[in-house]
Amino acid sequence: MSPALPDLPDLVDSHCHLDFPELLADLDGVIARAEAAGVGRMVTICTRLKHEPTVRAIAEAHPQVFYAAGTHPMSAAEEPLATVEGLVALARHPRLVGIGETGLDYHYTADTKAIQQTSLRIHIQAAQETGLPLIIHARDADDDMEAILAEGMARRPFGCVMHCFSSGRRLAEAALEMGFYLSISGIAAFPRSQDLRDIFARAPMDRLLVETDSPYLAPPPHRGRRNEPAYVAHTARAMAPVFGLSLEAFAARTTANFDRLFTRAARARVAA
Repeated sequence: MSPALPDLPDLVDSHCHLDFPELLADLDGVIARAEAAGVGRMVTICTRLKHEPTVRAIAEAHPQVFYAAGTHPMSAAEEPLATVEGLVALARHPRLVGIGETGLDYHYTADTKAIQQTSLRIHIQAAQETGLPLIIHARDADDDMEAILAEGMARRPFGCVMHCFSSGRRLAEAALEMGFYLSISGIAAFPRSQDLRDIFARAPMDRLLVETDSPYLAPPPHRGRRNEPAYVAHTARAMAPVFGLSLEAFAARTTANFDRLFTRAARARVAA
């Protein structure tokens, strides 16, 4: 891994989609701009397991990039159901650092909630068996999400990040009580997101990550345009004052949190 350039924050984009066409077409430029912004590492997320070879190849070719693999809840009814054994086998790859993204999304796909819940439980078991953190997508499904995560934790603890967290306070508090992390996306930098900023402000600082979810959800001043990992610096810059921190201090804290959760990525960093 190349170190962050002098006088730049040491940031990690904990969730992006480098295999999506908007970013893949300019991958070298995307990674170079991220490094120039102080974003020295990123985790690219596979959302359909048939695309895992492509996502894995990106991580293998770029030392700054790690990856995770799973079935996105909005795709759960369209894709073959993942298996615990299959996910555990994928997790043997040293660049794979998390299980998912998985979760529940009832906003557009409430009609598939049963298969989403089955898929989520499979991913939870894979996270438990591998010791890798679970990456959760949650939208308009707070009650079921809390119940299923608590059910899993009661059987066997596991690490977890609530990616691109934009749900309500109750789910945030429940996730934090279970020892999980909340990830801050560009949504938190939108002017009308004060309620969300308040949720993050009440969270322990050692349970927060930052991400882009690129190519989606670009923060100001790029809102409405294609997002990319470099722009996690804009989100960090907007959120640091919420905690009374400088950009550099906020970056250091969230990067330390990332290393605590994504231990495989942290070990690779030390080895580099």
